[in-house]
Amino acid sequence: MKSWYLIHTKPRQELLAEENLERQGYETYLPMAEVRRKRRGRTVRVIDPMFPRYLFIHLSDETDDWRPIRSTLGVAALVKFGEEPARIPDQLIDVLRNRETDSGYHKLEPKAVTKGTPVRIAEGPFEGFEGIYQCRSGKERVVLLLKVAQQALKIDVLATNIEPV
Repeated sequence: MKSWYLIHTKPRQELLAEENLERQGYETYLPMAEVRRKRRGRTVRVIDPMFPRYLFIHLSDETDDWRPIRSTLGVAALVKFGEEPARIPDQLIDVLRNRETDSGYHKLEPKAVTKGTPVRIAEGPFEGFEGIYQCRSGKERVVLLLKVAQQALKIDVLATNIEPV
């Protein structure tokens, strides 16, 4: 009977490891997610591995040859707890697959921000400043309280340009 296990990959080589393991006939699963990244001073949305440096592999204790896994390009190691490989419940893989969009990735919603939550401005003229979330000022905008030159200043920014600290 096959079970899911966890592979630890080399930095930023999840896709390379997945490709090489599948080329050898192994079944793998690499959940992807839409995330915000800084690129050339701008915040952009990109599709990256949901769990950086990890991917799942479906193996049988009896029939699969586990030896080539650790020498596969992109693979750092098979994750173990003591001497035993880390077995992942099938239900977790099912839940992850069921939450994917039609495009095959997870759309992670930003953390809920409530009044008084410290936030950082990720883009715009106040980029890098930290403030306190006050309220929504419309469908797409929010009001923040910034401390500038020993004085509190209320500003209105796009909701997509803030992130919890």
